[in-house]
Amino acid sequence: MTSRSTASLRVISDPRPVLPSAVLGMLIFVVAEMMMFAGLMSAYTIVRAGALGWPPPGQPRLPVEATAFNTAVLLASAAFLFFANRAYTRNRDLAKRPLFTAMALGAFFVVFQGYEWVMLIRQGLTLTSSIHGSFFFLIVGMHGLHAVAGLTVLGRAGLKLSKGLLAPSTFAAAQVFWYFVVGLWPVLYFMVYL
Repeated sequence: MTSRSTASLRVISDPRPVLPSAVLGMLIFVVAEMMMFAGLMSAYTIVRAGALGWPPPGQPRLPVEATAFNTAVLLASAAFLFFANRAYTRNRDLAKRPLFTAMALGAFFVVFQGYEWVMLIRQGLTLTSSIHGSFFFLIVGMHGLHAVAGLTVLGRAGLKLSKGLLAPSTFAAAQVFWYFVVGLWPVLYFMVYL
């Protein structure tokens, strides 16, 4: 055999995954979660379309403006995660600051949502006050759980990055999940709050 044919055999016999397993697994998980949220939003849309007035009389209005600001904060966290990824590809140490900024903005989003919940509960919107309250807390609460899970994943990636042990595939999988959390929120905001 010639060296040229040996080289081509080596390329053929050395398959490299196009997509890392961690990223593929996260993408499959995200698709499943998207289906769950699609089901929740479909049920919400059907109930809302059949209601005589929305929200039902006697229920507090949702804080549209304050949550719009919080939405901008969450979108900014995605931008900082993007900057962290760009820095990671050049110099991993430079990725720490934008990654932790993304996490801090995400944490602010979660805390602000919690504050919003407390205020709405004080105004009488609860899981049992109406179908509006039930759907609001179920949909926004599920997203909140995903945001906390996303922060946990990013936090773990941040710890590994600080120790110099963060694999590119692990970081990519964490990004997929956080971008899902961030990308889903404007859709939920538009459908639930507006």
